[in-house]
Amino acid sequence: MTTQRETYLTAEGLIQLQEELATLTSVRRQEVAARIHKASETGGTVDNAEYDEAKNEQAFIEGRIRELETILFNATVAPARKKKTNKVEFGSSVTVVTDRGEKRNYTVVGSAETAPLEGKISVESPVGRALLGHKVGDKVDVETPAGVTKLRITRLK
Repeated sequence: MTTQRETYLTAEGLIQLQEELATLTSVRRQEVAARIHKASETGGTVDNAEYDEAKNEQAFIEGRIRELETILFNATVAPARKKKTNKVEFGSSVTVVTDRGEKRNYTVVGSAETAPLEGKISVESPVGRALLGHKVGDKVDVETPAGVTKLRITRLK
């Protein structure tokens, strides 16, 4: 028997994952079932590319549903912060400047809601781990596969 590890989520991340699960179970599941039914009626199930594609999509959707159910079952939601903190913690939004002068905005989130293109970095990522516990003005060294990157924290909320 394998034990599932806790999944840390922000309140916003919890809502997003619940909405995704609801859409998959109430809309996408029925859409793909209808596609499978239509494809099997029009061309049978043997050597039918549309049928095969729909079955593959069904497998993907069912896998994602199981994944979301597991994440949500094991979710630990970060409590809403009542007082302002001066240190980076889970759920913090932070602005940093790299050693090359590039400004970056990050929100430290759980691994299940990571979206690097949106600035949402995992608390378990090298940058997320390095920033935790630091405050505005601190310089932080981040060990990445490309080498050490130096970040200076300029804003925290």
